[in-house]
Amino acid sequence: MVQNSSAVPHLAPPPLAVVVLAAGKGTRMKSEVHKVLHPIAGRPMIEHLMDSVAALSPERQVVVAGHGREQLAKALGESTAIAVQEPQLGTGHAVQRAQDALKGFEGDVLILYGDVPFVRTETMRAMIGRLHAEDAPVVVVLGFEPADPLQYGRVLAHDDGRIAMMVEYKDATEEQRSCRLCNSGLMAVRSADLFDLLSRVNNDNAQSEYYLVDIVNVATLEGRTCAVITTDDADEVGGINSRGELAEAEARWQKKRREQAMVDGATLIAPETVFFAWDTRLGRDVTVEPNVVFGPGVTVADDVTIHAFSHLEGATLESGVEIGP
Repeated sequence: MVQNSSAVPHLAPPPLAVVVLAAGKGTRMKSEVHKVLHPIAGRPMIEHLMDSVAALSPERQVVVAGHGREQLAKALGESTAIAVQEPQLGTGHAVQRAQDALKGFEGDVLILYGDVPFVRTETMRAMIGRLHAEDAPVVVVLGFEPADPLQYGRVLAHDDGRIAMMVEYKDATEEQRSCRLCNSGLMAVRSADLFDLLSRVNNDNAQSEYYLVDIVNVATLEGRTCAVITTDDADEVGGINSRGELAEAEARWQKKRREQAMVDGATLIAPETVFFAWDTRLGRDVTVEPNVVFGPGVTVADDVTIHAFSHLEGATLESGVEIGP
């Protein structure tokens, strides 16, 4: 559920461009594979995100990459432009690198992160909708309130969602750090405003980087409105930076998928021992015994029994089938 969205309906929504930041080196992964290409449920994490993006039918898609950009270009195909950020001078600088790919584009720009793969299409729509609410904010930020705010940047906002200031954790005072509303990093902004605001961002901060959040501060200092909406699901905006976080994301995805399978009419004898792929399809009255793994490309019809210790991949099971390990 997304809160504080006060969009007005549009008969013809403006064109949409999506910029996905994926230029980080991913050193904590300790891998030659680009961080955002590590799989969850058998699918590269960035492809989970791009699938949600596709439901919005964007006119342009740009991924900002540095190290491993050839891997990304191969995985994403020709429908997605690759912009290069070398060296990496911060998130604001990263978005600037997409300017050439967005040349001539007039519409809304949604800024996402390749290592934050499970942002719902519903949430993206809410951000864009808020951008076109009656008060017409210059920038819309997606905020969240995690159980432990850790070192997230903070969003200092009024009760009506108007942003007073945004600050990164390393630059925040103790009073500012006591604020529990955190910045996910995701934003919606009109193309007409985005690069103008970025051109006025400086790197006078603790990390000597060009922060994307500072476009909000530039706009608010000029007396222009910026707004925050919040998601009540912190997992939706959780970033993945290590093998441990990758495993945690996999576990959360599998838990939700198992629950959905049972809601849809399948029996899982020992749910915690069953593992699905991103494209697994199960019919009704399917019984799945313990320790079953579904690889990609499996479709199961109604009234099927899959016995314990089976591993299925690239298989179609017809109605009434009983299959053993």
